[in-house]
Amino acid sequence: MTKRYDAIIIGAGHNGLVCAFYLARAGYKVRILERRNIVGGAAVTEEFHPGFRNSVASYTVSLLHPKVIRDMRLVEHGYRVIERPISNFFPQPDGRYLKLGGGVERTQAEFAKFSAKDAAALPAYYAALEVVADVLRDMALQAPPNAGDGLSMIVSALKQGRRLGALSLEQQRDVLELFTRSARGFLDGWFESEAVKAAFGFDAVVGNYASPDAPGSAYVLLHHVFGEVNGKKGAWGHSVGGMGAITQIMARVVRTMRVEISLEAPVAKILVDGQRAVGVRLESGEEVIGGAVIGNVGPKLLYERLMGSSDLPADFLKRIRGFKAASGTFRMNVALSALPDFPCLPGVGEHHQSGITIAPTLGYMDRAFMDAKRDGWSREPIVEMLIPSTVDESLAPQGCHVASLFCQQFAPELPEGRSWDDEREAAADHVIATVEALAPGFARSVIARDILSPLDLERKFGLVGGDIMHGNMTLDQLWAARPVLGHGAYRGPLKGLYMCGAGTHPGGGVTGAPGHNAARVVLKDRALPGRWLGRS
Repeated sequence: MTKRYDAIIIGAGHNGLVCAFYLARAGYKVRILERRNIVGGAAVTEEFHPGFRNSVASYTVSLLHPKVIRDMRLVEHGYRVIERPISNFFPQPDGRYLKLGGGVERTQAEFAKFSAKDAAALPAYYAALEVVADVLRDMALQAPPNAGDGLSMIVSALKQGRRLGALSLEQQRDVLELFTRSARGFLDGWFESEAVKAAFGFDAVVGNYASPDAPGSAYVLLHHVFGEVNGKKGAWGHSVGGMGAITQIMARVVRTMRVEISLEAPVAKILVDGQRAVGVRLESGEEVIGGAVIGNVGPKLLYERLMGSSDLPADFLKRIRGFKAASGTFRMNVALSALPDFPCLPGVGEHHQSGITIAPTLGYMDRAFMDAKRDGWSREPIVEMLIPSTVDESLAPQGCHVASLFCQQFAPELPEGRSWDDEREAAADHVIATVEALAPGFARSVIARDILSPLDLERKFGLVGGDIMHGNMTLDQLWAARPVLGHGAYRGPLKGLYMCGAGTHPGGGVTGAPGHNAARVVLKDRALPGRWLGRS
C-alpha cells in the first residue's frame, strides 16, 4: 500500500532539514528523500584520504540564521563554531600583506600600511554597510511579496518596504548603490588603495561567475556580510567537526520528531495530477504521495530534470530555461604534511586560522573572469584557502592538516568542446602552483587532493552548472524574482508544489532561511486557502 505524507521534501541538505523541522513541529508527517548516502547536501564532512576529513563543499560558517539555531536547539545538541581571529589574510605579490578583521582598530592599522585615507574611511564604511545589512537580516526570514497574489502581495510589499522607507535619504542611496552598482564602482567611492579594495571586493566574486566590474556585483559583496557567529555580526567561523556536523545535528533533531529520512532514494520524476503536484516517483520505481511536494534542489534541476515540460506553463518553463546558474567555482580539498609558510608573514600565526586569500587587486579578479570566459579557466585564479585543522584536530592525523581551496572563475562548460574530465587535473595543478608562488614549499606538502570541478559539483551534489548558489545572485534573480517573478514566495507553478532551496530568497549560503520561510508558506496555505488571498 502506498504511504502518504503531509509533505515530501526532495533533498536532505540543510534547508530541507530546516523545512522539515518547522513542518514536523506543526504536526506534519514528513519524509525527506535524499539521492546520496549521507544527509547534508553540500554541507557535509567526508573522509577524502585515509585519516583526513574535511568540509568537502561548503566550508565556513556565518550565515546560518540565529533563529534557526535557537529554534532547533542546535547548541544543546553539540553545535559549536570557533570564530576566526581575523576574517582574511591577503598576501601581496610585492611581499607585503593585509589582514582584515579582528576589530575596527586592528583593521585600520592594517589599512594604514597602504593608505591613511582608507584607514580613516573605514568606520564610516562599516557603518553604511551595517545599516543595509540590518535591512537584509530583517528581510531574510520573510517571504517576498509575490506578484499575482492580489491583496496579499500589496500587504507584504508595504510591510517589507516600511523598513526601507524609514532609512535616511543618504542610507537609501547606499541601498540603491549596493543593489545596482559594480563592486568596483561602489568601492572606488570609498577607498583608494587597490589592496584595500580587493580585501572587500573579494566577497563580490565568491560564488559569482562575474567580474567585480559587473553591475550588481556590489550586492554579492553585501550578501556575504549580513551573517554572524556566536552573536558577533559579520564574523565567520569554523564548525567543529566540519560543516557536516551541523547537518548531522539537524538530522538527529528532525528524526526525534518522527521525520523519515530516506537515503539513496533519488527522485526520478514529480507526479502531477491535473494542475497539482501529488507526489514523486523514485528511480527505484517507488511512488511516494504527499499533500505538498517541496524541492530542496536548484530551480534548474527541479523544473528541467524532475518535471515533464508538458506539466509546466509554457512561459514559466521559458523563464526557467533562461535562469542563469553558474558560480564559476572549482573546489579542492587537500591533505597537508605541514602548514603553508608565507615569506611575507613567516611562521605559524593567526593568519592560518583565517581565510587565506589570493586575490590582490580588483584588476586581478577581473582578469580571472575574462580568462575563464575566453579559455575556460584563469591563468591567475582567485583562491581562498581555509585550514580548519588549525582549530579542530579531529580532522587530520597529528602534525598534519586539511585545507579547503575555494577557487573562482572556472567556466561551467569549457569552450571548443573540451571536457572538465580531461582538464580537471591540469586545473588542480595550476591552483597548487598559484598557492606555491606565494607560499614556497606548499606543493611538496600536499599528500593527497580531492578535486571538484564545476562538472564534479554538479554530478556529486546536484549543483547544475556547478553553481553553489543554485542560481546567479543578480538583480534579475533576487528577492521576489528568485527564481521567477510570480513564484518568488516559495510556491511553484502548480498547486502543492513548493521550493525551499538556495534558488529562492534570500539565496545561497548555509542560512536555513529558505527552509524556514518555505515551511511558513506551506503552513499558511494549509490554514488560509489560496483563493482568499487572490491565488488561483
